[in-house]
Amino acid sequence: MILSAPFAAHVAAAETWLFDDGPAYPGVTMLQVADGATPSGALTTTWYGTIPMLNPRRTGDTLVFDTRNLNDPARPTRHWTARFADGAVTLEGGIWHADLKQTGHPGTDAEAARRAFHPAPDLPPLGTLPPDNLALTPPMGWSSWNKFAEHIDDATIRAMADAMVSSGLRDAGYRYINIDDGWQGTRDRNGVLQPNAKFPDMKALADYVHGKGLKLGLYTSPGPRTCAGYEGSYGHVEQDARSFAGWGIDYVKYDLCSGEWFYADADSVQRTYYQMGAALKATGRPIIYSLCEYGRFAVSRWGQQVGGHLWRTTGDITDDYATMSDIGFTRNPKFAPAGPGAWNDPDMLEIGNGGMSDDEYRTHMTLWAMQAAPLIMGHDLRRTTPAALRLLTNRDVLAIDQDPAGVHGQMVRKVGDVEIWRKDLRDGSVAMALFNRGERAATASALPADTGRPTIGAMRDLWAHRAVPAATRFRIPRHGAILLRIDGPAPPN
Repeated sequence: MILSAPFAAHVAAAETWLFDDGPAYPGVTMLQVADGATPSGALTTTWYGTIPMLNPRRTGDTLVFDTRNLNDPARPTRHWTARFADGAVTLEGGIWHADLKQTGHPGTDAEAARRAFHPAPDLPPLGTLPPDNLALTPPMGWSSWNKFAEHIDDATIRAMADAMVSSGLRDAGYRYINIDDGWQGTRDRNGVLQPNAKFPDMKALADYVHGKGLKLGLYTSPGPRTCAGYEGSYGHVEQDARSFAGWGIDYVKYDLCSGEWFYADADSVQRTYYQMGAALKATGRPIIYSLCEYGRFAVSRWGQQVGGHLWRTTGDITDDYATMSDIGFTRNPKFAPAGPGAWNDPDMLEIGNGGMSDDEYRTHMTLWAMQAAPLIMGHDLRRTTPAALRLLTNRDVLAIDQDPAGVHGQMVRKVGDVEIWRKDLRDGSVAMALFNRGERAATASALPADTGRPTIGAMRDLWAHRAVPAATRFRIPRHGAILLRIDGPAPPN
C-alpha cells in the first residue's frame, strides 16, 4: 500500500482503489484508505494531486468524507461517499463546478506507486526582478483562445500570421501571435515537454512567424494541468522556460488554473509567479511575461517585481456587452495606475467575433485604449470584417492606447448613464472619452474641468476623423462612445 506521508503512519489495514475511465476533471485516478481507530486516506487526481480526506467516517461498506473545495465560498468543502460491494467501489462527490460518480477496482501497491502524485520542490523565496525595458507600451497582437479555444494547430497559427500581415494589422502595430491552451503534449523520459501532434515542430513554427516580422507566444500553467486539461509546468518550471527560449518564443502567458489548489494565498501565488519570471530571465532571451491569476492578491502591486510585464485583472472576457462593460468600467479600473513595462490586462479584445454591435465594439476599443490596456485580438483574422478592421486599425485611437506615458485613464464625471473619462498624454494633450452606458441615446459634452484645464483647445473626434468645436454636444448612441483628443499644454502642478 502506497500512501502519502501524512497518512502512512496511520495504516492498520490498507486499501487501494483505482479508477481508469472517470471524468477528465478533476481526474480522480485513485482512492486510498487506511483503516484504524480513525480512518484516514486521500484521493489522487491529475488536476490537484493528493486531496486528503477530511472527517472520514466508515460504517459497514460505506465510507463518507469531505474534501477541501475551491472557487465556491458557499461550499468551502465538498462531501464524498464511497460504497464498497462485490469487489468494486462506487465513488460519488464533487469539487468546484463538477459532480461525479465513477466505479473503481482494487489496486496493488505497485499500481499505487505508479499513480502516486509527486509534489514539486518547494517554491523559491520571493525576490525582486529588475525591469528589463520590454513592453514599454502595451503589447499588441492576437491570441487563439477566444475564437478557437484548444482547437488549434500549426496550420491555423501560420494562417493567422499570414492574415495579420495581409490585413494590415501588423503594420498597424499588432505583433504577437499567441498560442493559448491546447498545444502541449507529454513529457519525454527526461521530463522535457513536447508539443502535441498538432504542432510537429515548434521551432519551425516560430521561425515562420518571425519571418513574417511577427513574434510568437505560448501558454502554460504553474499547476499540473492547464485550464483545458493539458500538461502544465508544475515541477518543471525552469526546464519549460529553457524549452520556450530554445524554440524562439517571445511571449509566455502563465495561467494559474490547477495551480490555484497548490498556491492559494498571496505568498505562494507571488512566489510561483516569481519562479517562472526568474526562469524566463535566466534563459537570456527577451520574453514578455503575462501573468494570469485573475487579479488576485492585488497583483498590480507586485506583478512587475516578479518579472511580469502585464497581468490579468479579472476572469475571462466573453463576447457580450454585459461582461465586457463589467470588466472595463468596474473591475479593471480598480488596478490603476499602470505604466511602461507594467500593464493592467482586462483580457483580450472580442472585436470581430460578432457578439456585440458596432457601437458596443467601439466602446470596447475606446475603453481599452483609455486604460492603456494590452490589445490582444481574439477573432479569426482571416475573416476580419471591414467594420472590425476600421476599429482595430484606427491609428489615432491606437496612439491613445500606445501613448508613451502609459497613463491608465479614469472616470472624472458621471451624468446619468454617461461617464466622462480622462487620460493625460505625453505631449501635454489629453484624451477624453464619453461613454453612454444606458439603453437609449444620450447627449454630453466635455467641460474644461473634465480636462483639468481652464479652457478647451483644439479638439478632434478620433472615431469620426474630424476636428470639432470645443462646445460640441455629442449624441452618443446606446452603449456607444465618443473619443476625443484635446490639444494644449498640461496644467501646472
